[in-house]
Amino acid sequence: MDNKIPPASMRVLGKTVTLSRRGFLKGSGLTALGIGALSTGTLMTPARDALAADFANLGADVGKTLLVLARDIFPHDKISDRYYMLAIEPYDARCATDAALRTLITEGVAQLDRLARSRHDKPYAEVPTEAERVALLYTIEHGAFFQKIKGDMVTGFYNNKAVWPFFGEEGSAWEKGGYVNRGFDDIDWLANA
Repeated sequence: MDNKIPPASMRVLGKTVTLSRRGFLKGSGLTALGIGALSTGTLMTPARDALAADFANLGADVGKTLLVLARDIFPHDKISDRYYMLAIEPYDARCATDAALRTLITEGVAQLDRLARSRHDKPYAEVPTEAERVALLYTIEHGAFFQKIKGDMVTGFYNNKAVWPFFGEEGSAWEKGGYVNRGFDDIDWLANA
């Protein structure tokens, strides 16, 4: 006798939606987490200004600009600023000993802020819409500063195992018997990306 519970199906807007036990538990757990966060009355993630305040070598303004820049290059609305911050924090420490990197970043941020002020009368991090900021980024996309941040973010952000669950990545499977019996054909991540 098979003890597995078959997935539940329902029709929603002309489509058949199948809800597996795993999907239900995942969704209900996230809902409970959200309700818990709302009931405490506090935000679970600090504001951008608070996150950027830790930039001792580059300064909070540069840190805030780098954070907004990182989000604009790789936008994922469901992912908190703190995960982006983990990818850009190493710049502050490296700039204490690497003068060339410090110059590249400070001059790159200054150029971006000048460009934003010429078009929007405010620094880049304060330009209100993502579309307006992305238009500014197209202007500098071939420069060394933009390419450095973009290149480092690919590994600094996406190699962080803490963000993998947001994309449906469960991590290494070899020590758990491989992917064959662990949902190798699940593509739920595609809807979450």
